[in-house]
Order: sequence, then C-alpha cells, then structure tokens
Amino acid sequence: MRARPTLPDVVLLDIDVPGGGLTVVSHIRSTPALEGITVIALTALAMQGDRERFLAAGCDAYISKPISVKTFVAEIEAVCRSCT
Repeated sequence: MRARPTLPDVVLLDIDVPGGGLTVVSHIRSTPALEGITVIALTALAMQGDRERFLAAGCDAYISKPISVKTFVAEIEAVCRSCT
C-alpha cells in the first residue's frame, strides 16, 4: 500500500479501484500507522444509500463524480478542516 511509506494527510479514494475501495478503507482503518489519515471517497457511484455506505465503511467524506473543477479544492479543504 502506497500510503504507508508516505503517510499522506488525505487519500482521495476511487471506490471502484481493482480489489475494491472499501477493502482499501478497511485496511487503512485497521492499520495503526494509517488510521488517522482522512479518506475521501471520490466516486461515480451516486445511488441512494451509497454515501451512507461509504461513510459507514470508514470514509470521512464522500464526493461524487463528475466533480466541479470550480469547487473541488474548496470541498477537499472543507473536509480537511472538519477532520482535524
């Protein structure tokens, strides 16, 4: 896992990655060195209940695609402020 050597503050995680994004979230949350990382689900999965499912799985926030180029950075900053 690439997060381990770099210890980022934030991971923007596409939920539809090979192996499953929820598996990645589970790994991050169960690894003591990584558990404090802010995880933002970034996904095209925008059906009713998806947001709640990703938050329940351990994501700190959910942003659906397509993203707005005008507001994307502000959304990430807002999530980061709320997680500190």
